[in-house]
Amino acid sequence: MRINKSLRFQLKMQRGIFVLLLLSLFVLLGYLALQTRTQWDVSQNGRNTLSQTSIDILNKMTAPVQITAFVTEQHVQFGDVREIIHNFVQLYQRIKPDISLAFIDPAEYPDLAREAGVQVNGELIIHYQNKQSSLTTINEQAMTQVLMRLSRPHEKLILALSGHGERSLEGAANYDLREFGQQLQVNGFVSESLNLTVTPEIPADADMLLIASPQTDLLPGEVDKLLEYIDNGGNLLWLADQESLRGLMPLTEKLHLIMTPGVVIDPQAEQLKAPVTFALGTGYGKHAITQGFNYITVFPFARQIVINENEKWRAVSLVEVAHNGWVKLSADDNYTFDPQEDVAGPVTIAVALSRDVDDREQRVIVVGSGHFLANMYLGNGNNLDFGINLFNWLSGDEEMITIQPRATLDSHLMLTDTELTVIVIFFLFVLPIIFLSSGVVIWWRRKKTT
Repeated sequence: MRINKSLRFQLKMQRGIFVLLLLSLFVLLGYLALQTRTQWDVSQNGRNTLSQTSIDILNKMTAPVQITAFVTEQHVQFGDVREIIHNFVQLYQRIKPDISLAFIDPAEYPDLAREAGVQVNGELIIHYQNKQSSLTTINEQAMTQVLMRLSRPHEKLILALSGHGERSLEGAANYDLREFGQQLQVNGFVSESLNLTVTPEIPADADMLLIASPQTDLLPGEVDKLLEYIDNGGNLLWLADQESLRGLMPLTEKLHLIMTPGVVIDPQAEQLKAPVTFALGTGYGKHAITQGFNYITVFPFARQIVINENEKWRAVSLVEVAHNGWVKLSADDNYTFDPQEDVAGPVTIAVALSRDVDDREQRVIVVGSGHFLANMYLGNGNNLDFGINLFNWLSGDEEMITIQPRATLDSHLMLTDTELTVIVIFFLFVLPIIFLSSGVVIWWRRKKTT
């Protein structure tokens, strides 16, 4: 084929236009790379992105957040911890750009570390609106809980009824609730004991009252004070075990509830190698407390709660258990269902009540098991998260739900320095040279044909 000057000129023009368009494309891509930032999290469980709850909390924080990391340049066990902390804080900075991060070496500036109350290498001190908190565990659950606590306008006050052998938020016995109480402190709650024999009336400034499984009967005068508290619109969490109501029958009447005697039997628990007296919470009612909560909870030695429909209270069944079980009314050790005596499941063991009092919503929760928050059983299932949700809703902070920890399902790829060097040489030098050489060869062959 003979190529004349006109055709040769057209080919050169096409090549020139192609090169011009290619260069324009590179310039445009470079400009877009500078002006925009997009990322994709391809990890199996999205561990490199924040949960929606964390994002919501950050969006509600109107003031800047200052984070000071007291960490040495090299950690004996974890190596370059500063890089780990920097990458972790970046997840939050992408959502809230006014989060600042500064590093201080506690070995070089021990006075600053001592003044800040730093206890361990790698501890974070977080400041927000004249409030301060520390963080020693670097994960989303712990970090967001700290931010939630700092973002609360004030700490929430829990009055815990005492004087009748109740479960204590500070007690270390298996029966008590100290481990849960510590988690309440992390989430911005403070607690005070309340003895109604020496207190004229229940203070109105409390965010909620806790009645945690009293072991002796309340005096009639104490019960009257509780009923007055409910009439005045006070919020209440009542943990009631399967034993006697300890003089609180008038309270059940006030709340229009029936507390069935006996213990719930759940055969499904036996399949999971747990006692049949451990009711497994797998079915939850439609409520702010249980929204998005798809986890198992465990309620040892639970009792049934029946809602009497009425016009005073808006009632929701929070937890249903023992769909194939029953309520055992007899006190013997025979765990076979007796249709003549026992009550067939499913069984409601937790209810949420609400009503409007003086232009505000009064909130009450009754749970037929105090064991589920006890030191001995708190680690079963997601009891802790469910319990925190109860307190958040009762205190009016249902948006401050607990962040569920996400297991790291995907594995890390660990490469040696030699392997990294080989990869860099291949992708930055060998591969481009191959492409360039191929282009030159193709260009030379086309030139020969012309």
